[in-house]
Amino acid sequence: MEKLKVLLPKGRIYDNVSAMFADAGIKITLPDRAYRPTVNQEDLEAKVMKPQNIGKLLELGAHDVGFTGIDWIHETEADVVEIMDLGFDRVRIVAAVPNDIDDVKLHSKRMIVATEYETISKVWLKKQKIDYLVVRTHGATEVFPPDDADMIIDNTSTGRTLKENGLRIVDTIMESSTRMFASKEAMKNPEKAKKIGELKMLFEAVLVARNRTMLEMNVSKACFSDLVSGIPAMKSPTVAPLYGDDGYAIKIVVRKSEVPTLMPLLKKLGATDILEYELLKVMP
Repeated sequence: MEKLKVLLPKGRIYDNVSAMFADAGIKITLPDRAYRPTVNQEDLEAKVMKPQNIGKLLELGAHDVGFTGIDWIHETEADVVEIMDLGFDRVRIVAAVPNDIDDVKLHSKRMIVATEYETISKVWLKKQKIDYLVVRTHGATEVFPPDDADMIIDNTSTGRTLKENGLRIVDTIMESSTRMFASKEAMKNPEKAKKIGELKMLFEAVLVARNRTMLEMNVSKACFSDLVSGIPAMKSPTVAPLYGDDGYAIKIVVRKSEVPTLMPLLKKLGATDILEYELLKVMP
């Protein structure tokens, strides 16, 4: 089979994507200052590129699968197929101005707008009927106002950095997260499309497992009915008789957020020897 060519994002989102591959059983090793990692799967070939470039490179067809933010797909207007939202690195693309610029000033003067998102910015500015001049930035956009810009359009996760620089958000233009994309050419290839589908299945199993945990416990026959009726499970609990006909062993998969309230409840319902296990993959 022809190798599936994968583009991995350089920078802060690389760690999240490579960790997901690792949890799926695919080990990616990237030496310092290298751009072509080694992969422990013979049918995969990887290259590390800036997230801004990944969409267009997929569109051109030299690579099959890539991981980047949906914001960069919109910004570059890349014609690609979205496979799944991984949910990593959630940010908002926002328009922000210095605190002394009110909504009246916003529409009464020509605004110098500093941004890495030229395409997204121009669409929004025209829609808002704001007179503007866009200045392309290359990082640290928030330091431009008030001396070198009247407005910035940038990504933020919490908004703290904007506040620390004396800026207020006037609008959220879009929300973004890291997603898996494929080239249209790859999706037309039956073998590559099959492999992409298999990767998606593995990643979905990893993401489900990260939010869930397995609880195992013992319960006497006398408490069995009350316990089983009082616990949540993905479908139904796994039940096995204990040696000596002395009760039952029960396994359930629950959300991690449920554990703090569930463990005391299980104890109250008669459970003993409660164990918690980490899960690597869950395929519902």
